[in-house]
Amino acid sequence: MIPRSRCTAMDADDALQALRDQFALPAGVIYLDGNSLGARPKNALDRARQVVEAEWGDDLIRSWNKAGWFDLPARLGAKLAPLIGASADEVVVTDSTSVNLFKALAAALRQQEEMRPQENRRTIVTERANFPTDVYIAQGLASWLDRGYEIRLVDSHDELPQVIDEKTAVVMLTHVNYRTGRMHDMAGVTALAHSRGALMLWDLAHSAGAVPVDLNGADADFAVGCTYKYLNGGPGAPAFIWVPARHQAAFRQPLSGWWSHASPFTMQPRFEPIEGIRRALCGTQPITSLALVECGLDIFMQTSMEAIRAKSLALTDLFIELVETRCSRHPLELVTPREHAQRGSQVSFAHPHGYAVMQALIERGVIGDYREPHIMRFGFTPLYTSFTDVWDAVETLADILDRKQYDPDARRDAVT
Repeated sequence: MIPRSRCTAMDADDALQALRDQFALPAGVIYLDGNSLGARPKNALDRARQVVEAEWGDDLIRSWNKAGWFDLPARLGAKLAPLIGASADEVVVTDSTSVNLFKALAAALRQQEEMRPQENRRTIVTERANFPTDVYIAQGLASWLDRGYEIRLVDSHDELPQVIDEKTAVVMLTHVNYRTGRMHDMAGVTALAHSRGALMLWDLAHSAGAVPVDLNGADADFAVGCTYKYLNGGPGAPAFIWVPARHQAAFRQPLSGWWSHASPFTMQPRFEPIEGIRRALCGTQPITSLALVECGLDIFMQTSMEAIRAKSLALTDLFIELVETRCSRHPLELVTPREHAQRGSQVSFAHPHGYAVMQALIERGVIGDYREPHIMRFGFTPLYTSFTDVWDAVETLADILDRKQYDPDARRDAVT
């Protein structure tokens, strides 16, 4: 059994430990749910006050120019770009992940029809275990287009080589699975899709800020992701969309609002798309929420994704080892891959009473979350999670299980 003193020593040697002080972490809480909602950067409160009191309150509409509100989506995109292997002019922060996925998928389908009009590619390939919204968006878009598109769901990544074929228009996958934490080989899957003539769309909701991503290096076609998880942008914070430079001239999305117009303030009745990544925008932006995203991104600029990944793997390795040694007498099943190349920055264990156990953990100040069926998710955010947090969390889990301090009939909250 690894002693707590060893974890304390690991914290003392941790190059990222100082960044923890830049987050507002409640006393008595071990927060292992950064894969669902990141912790608040301390300066977010002052930034929100500045936007509301000064930029909105004092300067009013002048802040679209004076405070740079109009350029904020692109400026934030440029800051986020290095975290996902993108160029500064290939990302904007805007709208929600679902809306951006709709835009990217619609654009990909149109582009595929224009590139290969005779091939009648009408299949969208994704995983049955993908985040439900991704599947719903694809189903909704296919239905509304009414052009014969079908969604083909695979039950395992091993099926992809057999399923992606000459009828596949787009392969749409989440890089790190929200339930299991399993990570795809981005470059390998993208190459497979391209070899069959399909376009590749990635959802980076559980990747951005958690694992190194190289979209351009993988030659991907489109990507979307959120900023409220590992990027610590705040609840419901705007998402991002990535369109590589090579696709921007052909990029057309159906939500052609005035912010993506070539000259929005001429107020022309006919839409003319702007050049570049701004054509992925739609309407007027939520400035207060956008401003808070920058607080999280600025912390990432003080380190590297390589350092974050190294600590992430060390944290998750430690958690797995401690759970499997300290809680070996209990029916816990590791759902997350052990292999580093296949693991994101979360660890999921299944337990017959997973929901009840997680509720007991939360009551004791160890916050993770629950996903059906029976899965307890623990997210590890290297910017503020310590090795001692991991040790203490496992001790609490073991105590709850050893003493059966959970209610198998616990009432389900609306959000689990």
